[in-house]
Amino acid sequence: MSHSNVESARVPLTAKRAVSVFGISVVGFMTANLAPIMILALTTELGFTVIDAGALITASLLACALSCLLTSRWSAAGNGRYVVARVGLAMTAIGFGAAAFVPVPAVVVGGIILGGLGAGGAVSAGGAALGALRNPERVSGINGFVNRAIVSVLLFAIPLLGAGMGSAFGLLAGLAAAALLAASWLPLPAQDPPVSNEPSHERASGTSRRVKIAGFALLACFALWALSEDSLWAVAATMGAAQASLNETGMGLALSLSTLGGLIATALVSLFGARLGRTLPLACILVAGGLLKLLSGTVTDPDWYLVVIIAWNTLYAAAFVYIVAVAAALDASGRWSAPLLGVYLIGSSFGPLFGTSLSTGIGYAGMGTVLAVMTFALLIPFVLISRTSVRVQTQTGEDAIQQGARTRSAIA
Repeated sequence: MSHSNVESARVPLTAKRAVSVFGISVVGFMTANLAPIMILALTTELGFTVIDAGALITASLLACALSCLLTSRWSAAGNGRYVVARVGLAMTAIGFGAAAFVPVPAVVVGGIILGGLGAGGAVSAGGAALGALRNPERVSGINGFVNRAIVSVLLFAIPLLGAGMGSAFGLLAGLAAAALLAASWLPLPAQDPPVSNEPSHERASGTSRRVKIAGFALLACFALWALSEDSLWAVAATMGAAQASLNETGMGLALSLSTLGGLIATALVSLFGARLGRTLPLACILVAGGLLKLLSGTVTDPDWYLVVIIAWNTLYAAAFVYIVAVAAALDASGRWSAPLLGVYLIGSSFGPLFGTSLSTGIGYAGMGTVLAVMTFALLIPFVLISRTSVRVQTQTGEDAIQQGARTRSAIA
């Protein structure tokens, strides 16, 4: 499909499309969210060491990222996303189901890796489908809100059920099986009828080249941004204890309020994102996030440390939503939104190693400075890419109007 009719190809959000897109996306990304509980289950029920359990979950996340990247092209190619979604969700259900209910170490290891591979397909298909929906800020905000809301419910429910293999992996297997029923509802871009007098070849090829450069740059920047964000999150608890005398209760409060802040941020983006635009809010959020990273390494008062961490985590959720919206806006087929979460997981998987290495080598203040500089450096390409996505949407919207007028004239 040419870029001249991309905008007119986007379809409205309906109840069925919402259930499929948001549900499948959440299932695909759930391994990363439940990693601490999964590690706890592996160590307490099956006797894995913390290192072995951590390595297994890391391998599952990397398998998820690799699978997402490898299947993203199929997910963006029309009906291919249905195959990717169904196969991925089936693998997730079978893999994590086996890990939950067959307490044999070899089966558990194989099941968790298989579940990660399947989750990558779900992430890819769900991400591609986001591009087919109108109003990228709104749908990305809703997607982020649903993700955090379901994770919050599960993080509350699993300890009540007992953080064992059955709850940690079995619930995720059940969610994957349920999402499989909604795979056929994933939206595709509408195919517009061919019209005469298409924009010139030079203009179309120029737009395509610009979008391709912006898309690849966005993927690279998102991986680096994920590395920066999750490096801070990985050492947030130890840093709080060491420099601000923050106890476990205080860190638990930070986690809870950070989740609440993320829910509020994603809800606000879904409600007001289209009115506020895309580029300016993203730039402001990244600047503020960088400043909070800088402060995080110097704050010594426990109350102020809580404020900084909660505010940073809230802005992180908003920035994440806006970046997903940029990827979705670049192409209705989902070419860039499909692999986006895959590259995020790659960057995120190295966050703990990067964060602990920095804090050990140059101290918490030095780590905060490095992470802040990374954010400020990424601000420039993110802003340029966001502006490109807005220009592409504006241009394709104008072309769609002109095509509609020519079609109506031809019919008359």
